[in-house]
Amino acid sequence: MRIHSLPTQLINQIAAGEVVERPSSVVKELVENCFDAGASQVIIEIEQGGSRLIKIRDNGCGIVKEDLPLALSRHATSKISSLKDLEQVVSMGFRGEALPSISSVSRLTLISRISDADCAWRVNADGTEQDFNPQPDPHPQGTTIEVRDLFYNTPARRKFLKTEKTEFAHIETLIKRMALSRFDIGFSLSHNQKEILTLKPAATDSEQQQRIAGICGSAFIENSITIDFAASGLQLTGWVGLPTFSRSQQDMQFFYVNGRLVRDKLVSHAVKQAYQDVLFHGRHPVFVLYLTLDPTLVDVNAHPAKLEVRFREGRLVHDFLFSALHRSLANLRPGHGTSQQPDFEPSSQTSPVMDANSSNVGWVTTARMQEVEQCREQLPSDSVTQQSKPNFDAKPSYRSSPSQQASLPLQVEEAIQAYASLYPKPERMLTATQPEAMPLGHAIAHLHNIYILAETPNGIILVDAHAAHERVTYERLKQQYQQGTVPSQPLLLPIKITVSAAEADLAEDQHEFFNTLGFELNRSGPETIVLRSIPILLGNTDMETLIRDVLADLIEHGMSQRIQEKSNEILSKVACHGSVRAHRRLTIDEMNALLRDMEQTERIGQCNHGRPTWIELSTHDLDKFFLRGQ
Repeated sequence: MRIHSLPTQLINQIAAGEVVERPSSVVKELVENCFDAGASQVIIEIEQGGSRLIKIRDNGCGIVKEDLPLALSRHATSKISSLKDLEQVVSMGFRGEALPSISSVSRLTLISRISDADCAWRVNADGTEQDFNPQPDPHPQGTTIEVRDLFYNTPARRKFLKTEKTEFAHIETLIKRMALSRFDIGFSLSHNQKEILTLKPAATDSEQQQRIAGICGSAFIENSITIDFAASGLQLTGWVGLPTFSRSQQDMQFFYVNGRLVRDKLVSHAVKQAYQDVLFHGRHPVFVLYLTLDPTLVDVNAHPAKLEVRFREGRLVHDFLFSALHRSLANLRPGHGTSQQPDFEPSSQTSPVMDANSSNVGWVTTARMQEVEQCREQLPSDSVTQQSKPNFDAKPSYRSSPSQQASLPLQVEEAIQAYASLYPKPERMLTATQPEAMPLGHAIAHLHNIYILAETPNGIILVDAHAAHERVTYERLKQQYQQGTVPSQPLLLPIKITVSAAEADLAEDQHEFFNTLGFELNRSGPETIVLRSIPILLGNTDMETLIRDVLADLIEHGMSQRIQEKSNEILSKVACHGSVRAHRRLTIDEMNALLRDMEQTERIGQCNHGRPTWIELSTHDLDKFFLRGQ
């Protein structure tokens, strides 16, 4: 067949296939135009989940009469005019595809008025970009766009729409996400003439927190910390949830780049790495984060619907995000204005436990409680007598009982011996004497030989002794492992690994990187590398698979955390074996020594497996339990 030009409407319908996936896609494009118009109020009216009507009105600057036909034409925009503008986009929409694409699959009406005009002007569009005939309209300053009968002329696309309830749920979720990006704008959302959401502009910090609480729930604000971190021309602000306040789904993760809501694998990876050491398995963190950087350092033109971005310095952004979140979570210690409050979602089988911040009864799943008990039962029994005392002053003893010695893997035993020879004995912490220097208070009892009960000026503290000591030991081991030379051992039989030429080149270039981690890795051919030495900690690991995975990570991301993850996994096991056992009676001095260690340890709020280590009940909480003062 001969090559021919496509009709304009068909071209716009093809573009609509990329831009307009469902009614929420239309809402996103139109609300972003409201942002760029400088609106302070956006009103969204939806009927039948958006398939019948999407009407969005703002009080922005409006569009002059002469520009209305251009606004509905392909690749016409007021946002950019040159390549320089494209390389530093500061607006939300700039491709000039949204309105003509939407009009090609719906019946679209555009009404707009500028501040000094005598009246507003109305135009109708069908995607052909022809026969525009502006008509006067009494509309106030601003713009209203009506999108009726979405996909009426593309029935195949209409069949892919879900139920009315599902489609509106997508719209509601989108508006909430967009409302978190612009606190200076008020939002109103209605469905089938019923008001669903009303948000006033939020200028002050308290009003912004109120908006977040209205969207994410008040529990999020109560269980989150504020982030404000800047370095290398990047700034990260917002709120991140405590590790104990997590979700089973990734449904409460909001990330914005220069005010634009995005989904990015690099960002997700950095957040996941920051929470790796403190989050219970199978759980996902919650956060509302805002990254601000030079527009020239981020490409927002990587996706037709502008849902994804591409960072020009991806490694820099990843390391910045990881460092900011990692340090913020590490600084969550007793006395730093945070308190632990386990927050698990209820299930069909629940058992009551006290909620740390209310007089109501919270719930922990029976299955999760059984997991905790199973974890304890799997630990070797401690044959130390009740009269003996664990030595909190020195490095935790890993060989306090024959049963423990028998249960430890060989490479762990060798690693312990290596640590003993390489690393000095930790200094004993001085016991604080001022009450304000002891946020975990003084121990008064060891409940059921498991939990430490401590009294503070503000209430009481409950500590899981094993979980807390496990974190203390783990952090000490990690610090020693990172500060000293990694103990390494030569292999009796070197491992020859066949890789691609690109991977062999990378292994040769990264020789020093592998050497600092305890690996001796040499190239012996165009597609062959030889592993001669490995870290003692990783003695029983599948080395060939690990090296291949690390090289794959380096090629794709320019970095790899696999070796550190493997090392931390074994250090965690070492710490678990070296920690005080449940049902082992502790003396008051021992409990106080552990409390003081906890106050100086990073990420002490959770053990190595992500379980909470301590909770706090204030005197106010205790009063509410017994209805005092009511």
